[in-house]
Amino acid sequence: MKKTFFLLFILVLAIASGCRNDKPFDENKIENGFPADKDHEFDSGSEIVFPEFNKQLISDLELLGKIWGFLKYHHPQVGKGNYHWDYELFRILPQYLQVKDHEARDKVITDWINRYGEISVCTTCKGAPANAFIKPSLSWAENSNMNNVLKDKIREIYQNRHQGEHYYIQLDHYPEFLHERTYSGMDYPDAGFRLLTLYRYWNMIQYFFPYKYLTDKNWDDILQEYIPLFVSAENRLEYELTALQMIGETNDSHAGVVSGFNSVETSRGNKYAPIRVWFIEGKLVVTEYYNPEFKTSYGLEIGDIITHINGKTVESIVDSLKKYYPASNKARVLLVMVFDLLRSSNNPININYISAGQAGQKDLRLYDKLNLNIYGHYKVNSNEKCYKLLDGNIGYVTLASIRDEDVSVIQSSFRNTKGIIIDIRNYPYSASAYFSLSSYFASSYSFFEQKAKGNSNNPGEFTFLDTNQIPYYGGESYQGKLMVLVNEITFSHAEAAAMCFRAGINTTIIGSTTTGAVGKNPGIDLPGGLKTTITSLATFYPDGTETQRIGIIPDIWVEPTIEGIIEGRDELLEMAIKLINGDKN
Repeated sequence: MKKTFFLLFILVLAIASGCRNDKPFDENKIENGFPADKDHEFDSGSEIVFPEFNKQLISDLELLGKIWGFLKYHHPQVGKGNYHWDYELFRILPQYLQVKDHEARDKVITDWINRYGEISVCTTCKGAPANAFIKPSLSWAENSNMNNVLKDKIREIYQNRHQGEHYYIQLDHYPEFLHERTYSGMDYPDAGFRLLTLYRYWNMIQYFFPYKYLTDKNWDDILQEYIPLFVSAENRLEYELTALQMIGETNDSHAGVVSGFNSVETSRGNKYAPIRVWFIEGKLVVTEYYNPEFKTSYGLEIGDIITHINGKTVESIVDSLKKYYPASNKARVLLVMVFDLLRSSNNPININYISAGQAGQKDLRLYDKLNLNIYGHYKVNSNEKCYKLLDGNIGYVTLASIRDEDVSVIQSSFRNTKGIIIDIRNYPYSASAYFSLSSYFASSYSFFEQKAKGNSNNPGEFTFLDTNQIPYYGGESYQGKLMVLVNEITFSHAEAAAMCFRAGINTTIIGSTTTGAVGKNPGIDLPGGLKTTITSLATFYPDGTETQRIGIIPDIWVEPTIEGIIEGRDELLEMAIKLINGDKN
């Protein structure tokens, strides 16, 4: 139970797009690459100096960020790779920062756009189809205080936008962000590059994130809010934290840290308590020791509740830190945060706790990670089969170690069992294996999901793909009960697996809130060597029911209890066995 319950998964990036009447794309290349590749003017820094911020300046910079991103993904000359668009921002900013009124601002922008030449008429540009899931909108321009000349220019570019192969974006089913310089040599990117981080990320989400409409805040407001935050970040740590907070505004569990956030990692500390804790019944509970030898000497028992850390309540700590843990829902926030709560560079830390109903306080000694078996429970034993027969003629399968060759064995071995339990409180080892196994529980081809993809020829458009089906091979379907176990660890592929099995003829899903992020997650590079990801392929049930942020909703809600943790029980597994045996008590 504990191996499954506390399984930590490693995210594997899945980084996976027409024609126009201009010259073919390859003809715009120059020797050894595109013209944009030859621009090195700002390699050592942007040299941008911002004046003191006021409401008007922030509003003007917000508008510039939207226009910059619009041109990046729509202007034919940018799409061909003729301009290093990061550096074009640094060329316009000094003049832009000097404008005193809207008239001067609009003239600077208009002259800037005109530098890139006249726009040829596009004979292949199409609007979004009537049944598009999301349609692009120019409301940001139409509702702005730009003059009509500039608005007409934006409309003209949209109507004659770049088509076909694009320098910055490749999109088949999901986007791949191309030629995005990491500027990893910049330990602390200067103010211009920090603004670039915001502009780059905001526009990637604006045009290629299918769940922009599900964020807690209106995405249109994020740009203005974060301009002063990025520009005023005084050091590397503040820069990383601001970027992390911005990423979290997507409310997407795929939008986590991949690499580059080293200062954040360092600030969280390099020493750990030897105990594993988890949020059970809304409380921070000791659930296990990393190393058995600590159990008799550390002074905390399984089931003890930690209420304060260094004088602060656990609730207040969670509330102050949650903005730095990108997630689709609260369950995911707590999942990713829990490993950092008893972590510090200071040694020891002080806690208040409740043990057997008695309040106590003690100092906890912390240890280097190398001295703790932190990852021992996360690893899958490759020598251990993913399936076994439980008492009462019940089959059990964990997807954590399932392989393609296991599927036929499971089908034949468990054919006459009373029921089968499939445990997805983990990250599936093989997607093809669980997809193939799911057909065993279907009596015909069964729809299990529908996806929506973006369109690089019309950024911001998302259209539905054909509904996906569980394959049916015409053999005998499993006739017993199928119980599927899920919880907050059930993430991405694991959630897709649960959707596959839910399409079966006799499936019951047991557990609690899953992560709420199903779909491909391309990598996003940001200045200073930061790397993150985002959900880019929208996923729904066949009837259009959302999965993002919601996850897989169990048919029967079961969560671990403190009593169950103390007794070493797996209460989800127990419920599955009871239901298979027909015991409803």
